[in-house]
Amino acid sequence: MNNILTVDLEEWFVVENLRDNISFIEWEQKTARIEQTTDRLLELFDQYSVRATFFVLGWIAVKYPRIIQTISHAGHEIGCHSYQHRRVDTLNREEFTRDTEQAVNAIADAIGIAPVGYRAPSWSINSSIPWAFEVLSEFGFMYDSSVFPIRHDIYGEPWGPRTVFKMDLANGKSLYEIPASTVSILGKNFPVGGGGYLRHSPYWFTSWMVKRLNRQNRPAVVYIHPWEIDEDQPRTEGLSAFQRYRQYGSISTLLIKLEKLFREFDFFAARDYLVTNMRRPIGFGR
Repeated sequence: MNNILTVDLEEWFVVENLRDNISFIEWEQKTARIEQTTDRLLELFDQYSVRATFFVLGWIAVKYPRIIQTISHAGHEIGCHSYQHRRVDTLNREEFTRDTEQAVNAIADAIGIAPVGYRAPSWSINSSIPWAFEVLSEFGFMYDSSVFPIRHDIYGEPWGPRTVFKMDLANGKSLYEIPASTVSILGKNFPVGGGGYLRHSPYWFTSWMVKRLNRQNRPAVVYIHPWEIDEDQPRTEGLSAFQRYRQYGSISTLLIKLEKLFREFDFFAARDYLVTNMRRPIGFGR
């Protein structure tokens, strides 16, 4: 079964967890870690012949075009992760359009082609802003991967679809949605593998959930961030215990868990999965 591996390519200081502590105007002054962490991921992916989708922050593409070029030359897909990592559900249509255009142009300048996949910062596209899907389709995106069908204090749409599906939009265009993976247990959706869920969960639980999805002929969508493998990540002052746990907890385990996943399962880029599977019916709804 082909599973989907994705990387949200962003620096440690841009995450929603630190938004109240570090503002956009401070980004330039922060210690950069993205080059060494991305190189470590690329080495690991090459070792296990894994291909992934890297959802690239436009700000990163402008500042570090070499990284984007290296990722692309290694055979990985380059997707879009906005320009400034602003939650889409805090923007209006015009603001989202400007941010997306800036990000697409930054990525195209770095690698010569525009991305066909999009992931919103903090999974922040949902049914309350259907115009966001229309904007993406107007930019020529093939798919979005921004819906997370769980309950969470920052994001989530628990009633959202749990399988890959195609949306026919009000503007006459269409867009595939690749939601973050969940497993339904006693009527509640549990996240499968990504971010803190992957770091903090015992490996056997992640493996069990991936196998369960695969038995249902569904791919597991795994997502990670480069800063999640960085034990030397700079520490931010003034965080609550919960924020520290989210940011730094279980970082030492992620590379070990990724190696186990790559030994046990096959992983591909999101675009490759769609190209292979869109010739046959794609699952709709729950």
